[in-house]
Amino acid sequence: MSLSASVPVMTSSQPAPSNSTRRSANFAPCIWHDTFRKYADSESLEVNEIMKQEVQMHKEKVKMNLSSNDNNILQRLSLIDSIQRLSISYHFENEIDRILVHIHNDFTDKNLAIEECDLHFTALLFRLLRQKGYNISSDVFNKFKNIKGEFDEIIVGQDVEGMWSLYEAAQLRIHGEDILEEAHKFTYNKLKSITNQLSPSLADQVNQSLVQPFHKAIPRIMARSYMSFYEKGSTHDEVLLKFAKLDFNMLQKWYQKEVGSAIKWWEKLEFSKKAPYARERIAELYFFPFAMNSEPKYTTFRRVVTKVVQWMTIFDDTYDVYGTIEELELLTQAILRWDISYIESLPECFKAIFNSIVELVDEIIELNAGSGESDLLLQCLKQALSHYAQGYMDEARWCHEGYIPPYDEYKVVGFANSGYQPLTVIFIALGEFATKALYWVSNNIPPILLASTLIARLTNDLASHKFEQQREHAASAVECCMKQYGFSEEEAHEFIKKDINNYWKDINEEYLKLIEYIPRPVLDCIVNMARICEFLYANFGDKITDCALCKDHIAPLFLDPVVV
Repeated sequence: MSLSASVPVMTSSQPAPSNSTRRSANFAPCIWHDTFRKYADSESLEVNEIMKQEVQMHKEKVKMNLSSNDNNILQRLSLIDSIQRLSISYHFENEIDRILVHIHNDFTDKNLAIEECDLHFTALLFRLLRQKGYNISSDVFNKFKNIKGEFDEIIVGQDVEGMWSLYEAAQLRIHGEDILEEAHKFTYNKLKSITNQLSPSLADQVNQSLVQPFHKAIPRIMARSYMSFYEKGSTHDEVLLKFAKLDFNMLQKWYQKEVGSAIKWWEKLEFSKKAPYARERIAELYFFPFAMNSEPKYTTFRRVVTKVVQWMTIFDDTYDVYGTIEELELLTQAILRWDISYIESLPECFKAIFNSIVELVDEIIELNAGSGESDLLLQCLKQALSHYAQGYMDEARWCHEGYIPPYDEYKVVGFANSGYQPLTVIFIALGEFATKALYWVSNNIPPILLASTLIARLTNDLASHKFEQQREHAASAVECCMKQYGFSEEEAHEFIKKDINNYWKDINEEYLKLIEYIPRPVLDCIVNMARICEFLYANFGDKITDCALCKDHIAPLFLDPVVV
């Protein structure tokens, strides 16, 4: 990839400020270096043959249980639900697909009477089929309403398991499904009011679900806590539980090496010296590639994207904290033109930022070389990165000019500088999916990607805008909303939350439309990018910037094995 100067160099007439006069965000230092560095080349992380054999033996037993004709439909659905919540469904996709196809055909083609099913069964059936892309009608819940057209307090309000299942099912609602809107409101309020009457274990599960329902969660993140809940249940399957624990521990070794590898990359490039103003958050940012797909076969993707998202964080902090408007104009031009000559006169950090993304793009192209689509991939990556850089430049100008844009204008730029488009391009490329998926995500903005991106952008803003406004910073969605609509801060928060809920409906609707045309892992990757932000920015906390908030999640997921 040539970096020769093909265009005139733009120079700033303003002298660069000294480091002492530049802005600072006072980010907390990294707390994980020594912890993960040792895993990068550790032979002790190799999975031994005895463990592999034990995992395989338990896997075959679970397969036999899934294939058994002894289980009734509810038992099969419950088993699938547990497998998904334990985050081991990637082992059994074919078996799960066959079961759900059979069940779907029984309730549609053979017209089995769903009217005879109770609330828990109906809601679980609805959710599992919708998750797989079956557009099952929400009319199945009409029978749980009374003559006034409201959810029946006797049938629904006194069935905790059924209410919880209905609450989870309502998360998959699309636009126009009023019955699921009513179901969501009814079950949320009812469950919230009775949690203190439930057993401690059930209350913990329900409360966790009220904060982040399963449809909006990353199963691998929730798996460890679910193991504890599942183990306490009187009907749990010992074989399934042991397999989930073995699988968790085995994959944890992969994840440790992946984070350790990224830390070695960071130290080799000496970013802590070249860009000391920026957040170093490799372990925390690893949640993004981990969430996009945590399966072992995507280890190369995760290794690359861990470095890419750390680069994006440095880029973010350079625009938000460090660079002058003149320097940022030049850096933006360097990215747009793919030409380092624009920034030859700037401080070392700018050149380090540019050179590192060039090296990362080269790495991605080389890893994808066997596909024969390197030219297309390079074009897609450069285009996506150009949009990304331009979005940051637009925000920098807003900040420099003191401009608060209308909320809708803000969201256009918010999509561009989220980085979700280049991350999706990288997933498609390194996941070796068909070329049509690259065209699909690059030529026009797919509504499902737009919705996922804006969920991420808006949840981030709700969590971080108070911290960011303590220094010179571009307006967030909250300020834009307050100005455009004359809202108070509280009213703006409520408005944005409703917007986020509507984007989830967009995601659910688009998923049902696209499942026959776009590979499921690509769609899941896009949805997972919305899910991870629901986790990282939940309860108005920013777990990336404030790394202390993430500490208690990183240790059990990536460091501490489960006791088998």
